[in-house]
Amino acid sequence: MKPSGGEAGRRAAAGHRGGRGSGCPGAGAPVRTGRAGGGGRGPGRGVTWPSRRPEEPVLLAELKPGRPQRYDWKSSCETWSVAFSPDGAWFAWSQGHCVVKLIPWPLEEAELSCKTSERKSRGGKAEARSRGVAKEKTLECGQIVWGLAFSAWPAAEAEETDPTCAVGLPCQILATGLNDGQIKVWEVQTGHLLFSLLGHQDVVRDLSFAPNGSLILVSASRDKTLRVWDLSRDGRQVQVLSGHVQWVYCCSISPDCSMLCSAAGEKSALLWSMRSYTLIRRLEGHQSSVVSCDFSPDSALLVTASYDACVIMWDPYTGEQLRTLRHAPLHSALDYSSEVHTSSLRSVCFSPEGLYLATVADDRLLRIWALELRSPVAFAPMTNGLCCMYFPHGGFIATGTRDGHVQFWTAPRVLSSLKHLCRKALRTFLTTYQVLALPIPRKLKEFLTYRTF
Repeated sequence: MKPSGGEAGRRAAAGHRGGRGSGCPGAGAPVRTGRAGGGGRGPGRGVTWPSRRPEEPVLLAELKPGRPQRYDWKSSCETWSVAFSPDGAWFAWSQGHCVVKLIPWPLEEAELSCKTSERKSRGGKAEARSRGVAKEKTLECGQIVWGLAFSAWPAAEAEETDPTCAVGLPCQILATGLNDGQIKVWEVQTGHLLFSLLGHQDVVRDLSFAPNGSLILVSASRDKTLRVWDLSRDGRQVQVLSGHVQWVYCCSISPDCSMLCSAAGEKSALLWSMRSYTLIRRLEGHQSSVVSCDFSPDSALLVTASYDACVIMWDPYTGEQLRTLRHAPLHSALDYSSEVHTSSLRSVCFSPEGLYLATVADDRLLRIWALELRSPVAFAPMTNGLCCMYFPHGGFIATGTRDGHVQFWTAPRVLSSLKHLCRKALRTFLTTYQVLALPIPRKLKEFLTYRTF
């Protein structure tokens, strides 16, 4: 793996309008005054940034696969999926050609061969081993990798019962969805293959673990089905969910583990109950294939992204469309009042505090949207973007590209208002219907149900 522009995580390049940020230090590069990890969990502390326009996120690092150059820009080199572990300690990257990289986080602690000479690199690795630092791992999957998902850590009491890691016992897991319909399940700390899940008849496009640590896994496939697996019971298949008539592109389990959303090619998304595994409702409103979906951290909102260049925000409890976000073309990207979108969307995700969205589109822009403003507040040029994901603790975004690269961008850090914190706390255990039944003023109900901000 080859960090671009020198040492990964140590040198940054400011994104410039109309092109990709340079990986070389110089004008616009940040002055490094400390660890790129920023207190052990992401960039921030110890790094002094020069003044810059707030609408331009900074490119912190770009990782490139260390494969022969003849493989670049050829079929199967795409990074279809990136993932952070829920605790922020690991990053997974499908770098193309059937390979997944497992990288300890922050980047400075990973063995990324980012020294200036082979001798220094070996010395750094020996020092890392002596400190017991987790090492980067390469997972040879044998098939093109489309989907990635980390499990949450099991409950503390389970770890005390048996600290060993095996099937059915507590460990952190990475699931990989493959081109031939297999799902391979790996143990994160060792990189060992635990087992394979068989059942899908076509590409496994996306994966989602239940956030509660139950090791329930949902897979979405081009065979037009979703399958529910219980990895705590030797990977037993619990349910097959049928209802889509086109390829299923994406699946997402709500943070409260009550709902599942699946996005597919028939211009709609389906909402399922995770308790009964039955269909709740069909969400219709897009004009083309729905390719990405995500729940807000309090499970009160759902967003779907489509090739029709729109993101729709839904109330998952009522099925109501709350608003539509349309992306402006590149030449009018600075006009935040514009509601014109000319490019297919690829990915959408919520920020950890639930006030921002990140989107990747075919118009070569990464956009960050403020829900309160209904418009992008930041954007950065990127080429051939396919996916995006926020760091679990906020502050930056990882994006994957069609040429197999991964880029890490700064993202707005926000101090949530007391009002929003109260709303977020209430909505983690109150549905929309329960909020509407409360004996409180109408304006407060509108705020709690995200009709107003």
